[in-house]
Amino acid sequence: MGCAQTAIKLPMNILVIGAGAWGTAMAISAATHPDQRSVHLWARAEAQAQRMQSDRANNRYLAGIAFPEALQVVSGDVMAQVATADLIVLGTPMAALRQWLIQLKDCRVPVVWLCKGFEAVPADVALGSFGLMAHEVCQQVAPQLKSGALSGPSFAAEVACQQPTALVAARAHECVSELLVSAFHGEAMRVYANHDIVGVEVGGAVKNVLAIATGLCDGLNLGLNARAALVTRGLAEMTRLGVALGARTETFMGLSGLGDLVLTATGDLSRNRKVGLLLAEGKTLEQAVTSLGHVAEGVYSARTVLARARQAGVEMPITETVVALLDGKLPVSEAVQHLMARDPRGE
Repeated sequence: MGCAQTAIKLPMNILVIGAGAWGTAMAISAATHPDQRSVHLWARAEAQAQRMQSDRANNRYLAGIAFPEALQVVSGDVMAQVATADLIVLGTPMAALRQWLIQLKDCRVPVVWLCKGFEAVPADVALGSFGLMAHEVCQQVAPQLKSGALSGPSFAAEVACQQPTALVAARAHECVSELLVSAFHGEAMRVYANHDIVGVEVGGAVKNVLAIATGLCDGLNLGLNARAALVTRGLAEMTRLGVALGARTETFMGLSGLGDLVLTATGDLSRNRKVGLLLAEGKTLEQAVTSLGHVAEGVYSARTVLARARQAGVEMPITETVVALLDGKLPVSEAVQHLMARDPRGE
């Protein structure tokens, strides 16, 4: 069916691919929409799907949060589910996005993603190469798809519990943002359309890296002044990179910029902030990541964000420090000194 028709059709059939915390949370949100009737959450592992369907909950990632009646968990042939969907939501990590877009490249209904980050660059590619944003990956492998991103300040557990949340629907096609507003905008969730997909995706990627730095700052008990400085200067880094890549400055003052940064850098549910806290405790990066049990995208995208910034000629000293820390080139004890040692300059 065409995009224009899908944008105004309610109730609609929504397929969420990826049964992690965020995919599950958005499936729950869609299934509790007053106009919604059919949401399918696809899990790769059949045993996992059967367990969630039986328990009527995802007790691995969102324990104790019951599924609404409209939500059904499925597995097996994903293309059979795609064939009956009006909207496809990819709840997979950034690392899996390319393969899913290739598989869905001939899909006639809109496909949107929830992941935040830059695509990692394989170790064997040429020096100086940089990773792509999600919409750039889509342009490369599935340019005909009607696509977009759903982003903004949000923790999966709060979305699943129907706590108030505001998100941004960024689109490569206008009808996609309209469709996302129709599918998710309700009493607990507000969805705002935005056509600056570059700015939205840069904000979603960089804030994870900055949250690691802020977690380190908090873990070392450097105080609220230091945290405020990191968040503020981090926002400046994010904005510089975004504008250099074609984003609008004002996007970074909104939900997907300042809003997502503040939440991820200060919220106790932030996995990326937790990485910084654990590093401050003396944990190795491997120990920190293993203890989370979830993906912390900032760990995997930090190097790629820095590579993209260097390619664009943008200085990002906080990001540089995080990368050096993650690569083991800078001990925790020297990380803050490394930041504070920069030459004085105008703000």
